[in-house]
Amino acid sequence: MPREKGRKLVAQNRRARHDYHIDDTYEAGIVLTGTEVKSLRAGRASLVDGFAQVKNGEVWLENVHIPEYAHGTWTNHAARRPRKLLLHREEISRLIGKTQEAGRTLVPLSLYFSEGKAKVEIALARGKREYDKRHDIAERDAQRDIQRELRRRR
Repeated sequence: MPREKGRKLVAQNRRARHDYHIDDTYEAGIVLTGTEVKSLRAGRASLVDGFAQVKNGEVWLENVHIPEYAHGTWTNHAARRPRKLLLHREEISRLIGKTQEAGRTLVPLSLYFSEGKAKVEIALARGKREYDKRHDIAERDAQRDIQRELRRRR
């Protein structure tokens, strides 16, 4: 079977960009079982409540929902089990330092296949306040109105 080329998006966490200021992003591999990979290839996953945390010098992806594989047997996986992320040692040590700062967390932004391997894009983020969210919505609406007016004038 030929190798897959490019990037195939499985799941995206749009809510994260609304709720957090994204400071830095990292691409990490994920340690998965066979039925998890099959379920992801079917395009089924949810990053909504997911987060990552550093434990004992390793980064773990928590609370990400990958549903059981429909054609799986007794070897099926648990849907919300913790999954280990594969990062370079320098990246992990950088994340340890930055997540210990007040108000910083690791959130998954997207889950995808790159060159046939499952990857997750995690972001070092700070939580937004309500007025920040309202400001971003107002700014986005203003940009949309400007673009609409420019198209109308052409």
